Amino acid sequence: MTAGNSIVYGGPFTDYYVPNINNTFFNGIWDGLYRATANLDKIVTYNDPTNKYVKQKAIAKIVKANYIQILTDFYGDMPHSEAFKGQNNLAPKYDKGEDIYKASYAELENAKALIDSGARDEVGAVDIVFGGDRAKWKAFANTLQLRYLLRMSNVTGDMATFRDQKLALLSGATFIDEDVLENPGYSSNNDAQQNPYTNYYLYTGSGSRGSAYAINVASENAAIILNGNPDGDTRGAYQKFNNIVDLRRPRMFTLIGGKVSGIRQGNTPGQPGVPSAASRFTFGINIGKGTPTSTEEYIDLASAKSGCIMTRAESKFLQAEAALRYPSLFSSALSNFNEGIAASFDTYGSAPNLADQYIATIAAVPGLGFAGSTTNKIDAIMTQKWIALAGRNPEQSFFDYSRTGFPVTLSATTASKPKPNRLMYPLSEIIANSGNVPKIGTEDVFSKNQYTPFWNRN
Repeated sequence: MTAGNSIVYGGPFTDYYVPNINNTFFNGIWDGLYRATANLDKIVTYNDPTNKYVKQKAIAKIVKANYIQILTDFYGDMPHSEAFKGQNNLAPKYDKGEDIYKASYAELENAKALIDSGARDEVGAVDIVFGGDRAKWKAFANTLQLRYLLRMSNVTGDMATFRDQKLALLSGATFIDEDVLENPGYSSNNDAQQNPYTNYYLYTGSGSRGSAYAINVASENAAIILNGNPDGDTRGAYQKFNNIVDLRRPRMFTLIGGKVSGIRQGNTPGQPGVPSAASRFTFGINIGKGTPTSTEEYIDLASAKSGCIMTRAESKFLQAEAALRYPSLFSSALSNFNEGIAASFDTYGSAPNLADQYIATIAAVPGLGFAGSTTNKIDAIMTQKWIALAGRNPEQSFFDYSRTGFPVTLSATTASKPKPNRLMYPLSEIIANSGNVPKIGTEDVFSKNQYTPFWNRN
């Protein structure tokens, strides 16, 4: 969805565009998520002989499973069974991705059992996601399990058997029907209390521009798609968007001359696809619902914005895909697909009548609406999910593209390699756990082999 602002910076995101994947590329994903997961594991393993904190442990297991899946999907094999021991094990062994998936899935099942057990203290207001609502936590766990299983849509053998058995047990389950948000008390009182996104990309608490305010703008891909391919671009798979203006666009990006203005990834001023000004994320992504009338109100609303763990739109698109692929177990593919789009409009703060209008417009368009072959419908689900997750959970769109090949968009003009299948283990892990970390090379990132996440090898 985004491009580096070459109008201001000259040639940003060079490594992203090539892409130059190495041991420092996005290493914050590994380091940050492992730290967060280790904290959750401390809750899970806390000595609680009277079972006072059963609900807290259940919640920690659910959130931990969310992080574990993201890590495994980016890196494949990694420390799991011996991880999170701190000084007690500084060199944990690596587990296979398949085994991690099974163990993490089992942890979700155990978490649901603990929630249903009725044991001891309720969580209440200290729960910054659902306020202690057990039914919602169980529904979220079900939705995470569905994500796990659909990620394995292409696997064969034992993992396919595992997937099918678990899908059957999940049939008829209740899935999350709202955005899953966390908010520990974000506010504009000071920089430390702001939503970190706001502080970095928009404004500091004092009203200064965030340090990365100017770097991200709309890509040409986003502009073509959201503007309805007004110039009839025949590259990529843009024809399905012809003459269909996406009514979410003014809530996603600032409009310049009445439309989204995007930069062709890899190009610089004077080259094709680089306008004199480019659109930035706006209220629907930076705030959500609401339209501030002053800079002060904008800072307040953006600073207090909740962090997004999963959107209702993603839940609905997962249910649509499940019903499409496994109609004997799940139902309502079309209605879930349309509800996913409507949920996206709602999350961005667009009016409900605009969602209805857009859904009616795309209904008969294969690859954009729920029409045509099964492949067309998978394309439509992934395309709509990609639009819906912009600025929220874009890593899920990367995994979906790796699994399905959709949506089809253009690579950067400077790209000399295909899109990667995984990330490389970071330098921090190579230094700290050198005896166990797999020795993969750059070429392993771009080919399918034993290092590719298991669900993406077929």
